[in-house]
Amino acid sequence: MLSTLWDHINNPLVYATPAFLVLIGIEAASLRHAGEDSSPRAYSPIDTRTSLTMGMGAIVAMLIFKTLTLLLFVFVWVELAPWHLPTDAWWYWPLLLLVVDIAWYCNHRFSHRVRIGWAAHQAHHSSEYFNLGTALRQKWNPWSEAIFWLPLPLLGFAPWTIYVAFAFNLIYQFFTHTETIDKMWRPIEFVFNTPSHHRVHHGSDPVYLDRNYGGILIIWDRMFGTFQAELHTPTYGLTTPVGTYNVLKLQYREYGNIIGDVRRATRWRDRLGYVFAPPGWQPAAQRASSAALDKQSA
Repeated sequence: MLSTLWDHINNPLVYATPAFLVLIGIEAASLRHAGEDSSPRAYSPIDTRTSLTMGMGAIVAMLIFKTLTLLLFVFVWVELAPWHLPTDAWWYWPLLLLVVDIAWYCNHRFSHRVRIGWAAHQAHHSSEYFNLGTALRQKWNPWSEAIFWLPLPLLGFAPWTIYVAFAFNLIYQFFTHTETIDKMWRPIEFVFNTPSHHRVHHGSDPVYLDRNYGGILIIWDRMFGTFQAELHTPTYGLTTPVGTYNVLKLQYREYGNIIGDVRRATRWRDRLGYVFAPPGWQPAAQRASSAALDKQSA
């Protein structure tokens, strides 16, 4: 039953996975003689192995997640949606792909700007390399996606089609994880998310932080003020390097950090801040103390 359900809601991604692995192999072979300081860099065996392990775990996590949320979405679609959009209409799939891409932008921005969302998403940004292998370094707890997809069945989109559209969105994003493609034709760069735009998104440089959230289209970032063009080769990874290839730590360490901060906090306002404020948030008194220490050490 579960395998039938998986095939039904995720066919595009399942069939694309072998192609992903082949393309990763081709890119890795083409870069095998590249130097550590060159751009693009050669693959790191241990980093790639970690990304592939996280990708395999994400497949299991997505199967469980999509099984549970499909039941919720079917209930919303059948019992609460005021109408059902015709899946065979010529405009249905283009409209759904557009709406899913908007939902992706919102979820992606939430995952960077709300710490509990970042705790799940940061695993994808933990690599200090940027290549097609990095695209498979996915989170194992995709709970926030359900929040941003929930309005879609209420708007009348058939639940199974939401998963198919999202699969195509992820397939497109796979190809944005590479240093081997420079900037593309200007009209493409203006409308679509490209490798250049997504390299910015994975950069830990201050000018690149929290930019370019788009999935297929970059126009959402241009519209909502989160766009940043690529100015130089980014420094990839987190602002504080994780220093480990342990996949459990990469996936869940930030949840542990949140729990520790909440336990140490003495006010409910601070506890809520540690969970729902942006990553790096500190209470006012702690910020003042940190600023004073930085001033003394300067």
